[in-house]
Amino acid sequence: MGKIRVKTIGLEDQEQEDAKKAKARSVAKKAREAAAVASEVPAEKEDKPKADVAETAEPEKKDKKSAKYLKTKSTKEKHSKAYKTVAAKVDREKKYKLAEAVALLPTLQRAKFDETVELHINTTDKGISGNVTLPHGTGKQTKVVIANQTTDAKGVEELIKQIEAGQIDFDVLVATPDAMPKLAKVARVLGPRGLMPNPKNGTVTPKPEDVAKKFAGGQMNFKTEAKFPLLHLTVGKVSFGDKKLSENIKAAVAAIKSKNIQTVTLKATMSPGLKLDTASL
Repeated sequence: MGKIRVKTIGLEDQEQEDAKKAKARSVAKKAREAAAVASEVPAEKEDKPKADVAETAEPEKKDKKSAKYLKTKSTKEKHSKAYKTVAAKVDREKKYKLAEAVALLPTLQRAKFDETVELHINTTDKGISGNVTLPHGTGKQTKVVIANQTTDAKGVEELIKQIEAGQIDFDVLVATPDAMPKLAKVARVLGPRGLMPNPKNGTVTPKPEDVAKKFAGGQMNFKTEAKFPLLHLTVGKVSFGDKKLSENIKAAVAAIKSKNIQTVTLKATMSPGLKLDTASL
């Protein structure tokens, strides 16, 4: 008798159906996972631009503040109506002859006080220095102090203490050679103010009393700025009038020497500047 084969009808079909369902579930699961990942990525991308917007908004805010500051600053720098009125009398492109300039200067005065008259000179080089005695003075009383170690050692010590304390109430300091080592202690204070005695400008001398009289009588030192070829000189007061101002200006220019001068501007304390024709000086 042979072997009997038993076959369950429909079982193979069921297995195939179960396999399909399992595969479908697997595919669905992978799809859900992919969807979840996909849903997270846009969220990160959205957050980043938001952060960028926040970061870029701050500079814009700063820029607005800067613009407001610049606007305020430019407004403050605008000249007053009174200044504009006198400035309209000046031709900024013109180079005035000296006689024209000193005649025009009083009409540009705006202050109630007697304004100081100044020369501002562009020189050919730095390091130009010297001294000049203006024929009519500067209109300002010059206070001269003498440091004489030989005759008044205690006075020199007291002067140094005052300078160290910031009590500088003089316009010129004249010293004897033997006082200079003592004054070296305050050179950093006096130097930047142009008050340190120096043999080149005549303020170190064995005869300080004679030199002091010259300075008190109107002699003044001049020196270009440390870093720029510029000179600034006081040459009188507006009340001096045309003749005295002209004579003082010519004396100053002669001391500086024409070969060292490029341009000259004349002005009062609160007036616009007047460019001068150097040939008329």
